[in-house]
Amino acid sequence: MNILMVASENDALPQCKVGGIADVMRDLPAALIQKGCAAGVAVPSHGFLCEQIRDLTPVQKIPFLFADTTFTAVYYQCRDAAGVVNTIVDAPEFYHRYAAGEPARIYCDDVSDAPFATDAVKFAFFSRAVAEGIKHHVFGPVTTVHLHDWHTAFFLILRRYHQDYKILKKLWTVFTVHNLGIQGIRPFQGHYSSLKSWYPDLFTFEKNQLADRRWPDCINPMAAGIRLADAVNTVSPTYAREILKPSDPPVYYGGDGLETDLNLAQKNGRLFGILNGCDYRPAAPVPVYCFPLLIEYFKKTVRQEMAREESLRSSLFLTLEKLSAFPVEKYAQPVVLTSIGRMVEQKFFLLRAAGDENFSALKGILQGLKNRGIYVLLGTGNRDYASFLTEMSLEYENLIFLNLYSNACAEMLYANGDLFLMPSSYEPCGISQMIAMREGQPCVVHGVGGLNDTVEDRKNGFVFHGDTVAEKADRFVEKCLEAVEMRENHGSAWNAVCTAAKKTRFTWDKSAERYIHELYR
Repeated sequence: MNILMVASENDALPQCKVGGIADVMRDLPAALIQKGCAAGVAVPSHGFLCEQIRDLTPVQKIPFLFADTTFTAVYYQCRDAAGVVNTIVDAPEFYHRYAAGEPARIYCDDVSDAPFATDAVKFAFFSRAVAEGIKHHVFGPVTTVHLHDWHTAFFLILRRYHQDYKILKKLWTVFTVHNLGIQGIRPFQGHYSSLKSWYPDLFTFEKNQLADRRWPDCINPMAAGIRLADAVNTVSPTYAREILKPSDPPVYYGGDGLETDLNLAQKNGRLFGILNGCDYRPAAPVPVYCFPLLIEYFKKTVRQEMAREESLRSSLFLTLEKLSAFPVEKYAQPVVLTSIGRMVEQKFFLLRAAGDENFSALKGILQGLKNRGIYVLLGTGNRDYASFLTEMSLEYENLIFLNLYSNACAEMLYANGDLFLMPSSYEPCGISQMIAMREGQPCVVHGVGGLNDTVEDRKNGFVFHGDTVAEKADRFVEKCLEAVEMRENHGSAWNAVCTAAKKTRFTWDKSAERYIHELYR
């Protein structure tokens, strides 16, 4: 069995990570090799990756037509310590044409009147390069192609409909949905970022197999992936069930318009839900600090971030000012609540949502904590959330908002926090809760998706639910304060939860076993 993973990111390579897909690409192929499979990963160069990696070997150059122009893709390879062959697909002329003047990055933020336009062009090109690479044996004797999220679904379109890639029909294909909320919708024609523009030599196709059900003049890559793959996988069992129902945001997040396709896939025995794993290999130990030293560490981290930026952000200035004057003596061994993540609606909506008392869940938590504890939140993203958190940190002494991202600081919070908060409105799998648990830090989570599959209430963490937004916000506050009360007044029960969290394991070994026997048939 020779499996080729095709994805937008891969954390086995430097500077090739944005989210959870990169973690999967780093760990799953290595676990498959341990099971006796051959496994490789293909990612695009994004115009900058080849410059970051030593010991890359160019293995082949292949010219092909894209958008009425012949480009040449260059395939570079390197083998990592686990034996995984990582392929980077580069095409200098292509990236110069489509990303000229733009900073090189994995994902682009397009203007609102053309969402996904730049990324769709980049990944439609990459998918054709992968198809050409398989056709010319760049990746070896591939038997299974495992595609990840909408960025790679164009490969399935070429496999099904393009006259040059009939050979690809012999391969087994798997399509994994990491986040159904992002679907990459673009027009069929009439725009530089459209199906007809990308593949002018794609002469026939079934429009109903590619079209978005809400906008029939548009192609939906996520829908195409679900409809055309031999097997469809989501990254947790609960999420696989949730997406069979229609969405009703902000109360319920389900199929996001694709529930009909997902129900059909389930009826045909093509839909699976396999939980992602977590890396439990021994790592360099992270210092466990007393509270005053933790405050000093945050000050150092903020100063380093400020030094890297050309213009000073007010949120960083205000945080440093607050940390410098923080009344450490007022907090005697406080409980340290932590959150780490992207500041987006999915992750932080319930933190800002109002409960029945008409104030935010965050306010309820901070008022309930008083000087018994502090809440440290690390993250970047949506400006509205950054403003909200900055304002709340000015109002509440016990909120420390670190508006930055630092792997070292994240590791410090995982190792030094007492209670990790993860109130995601929906969560296909989630990795932060697994890492926090690995470090012995129990989590308070919304009982959805992968959070529901990894955290058990009052056993290895704390879980809240609710039928309305206000109910969810109130239950979230209650669970946080319940956990704090347990830590303060019921030491043996608290220690049992912490021990259970630390002992809980979600290994890639188990997940890889299921991939082999259920998906890679």
